Amino acid sequence: MGLKGVRAAVITVSDGVSAGVREDGSGQALEELLSSHGCLVERLLVSDDIDPIADAIESAARRSDLVITTGGTGFGLRDVTPEATGTVLEREAPGLVHAMIAAGLESTPMASLTRAKAGTVGTTLVINVPGSPKGASESLEAVLDVLPHALQLLSGDNRHH
Repeated sequence: MGLKGVRAAVITVSDGVSAGVREDGSGQALEELLSSHGCLVERLLVSDDIDPIADAIESAARRSDLVITTGGTGFGLRDVTPEATGTVLEREAPGLVHAMIAAGLESTPMASLTRAKAGTVGTTLVINVPGSPKGASESLEAVLDVLPHALQLLSGDNRHH
């Protein structure tokens, strides 16, 4: 199946990027990675606040098959992406988070500090990844192979391979 034609939204969660004082390196890296696999990518920016993050996820989920948030998953006092995501997820997918952590630990012990969430909002898959370009890309790459099947199931196609 692959990811060709999948509608994806990349939501960068960052006070600095949303204020225009920092570059959106992780959003750019995710867009390039998803586009290289044939996804149609929309980019959004929000500040590190629960309500705007949750609203952006819900809004993007209405028009996307896949929503990736980048940033706000660590221990910083303003890192609230997992809390915001938790308010909108209908079903959690902890296996995706485990796969991302396992892959991240191959590069850095800091991967164990993630508080990321993954799950579904309706028929849309939502995944939190770190805010660094390297961490964001590595996390998404860790689950890329299973995304086509997950999205197939979410679309209602329950044929198992």
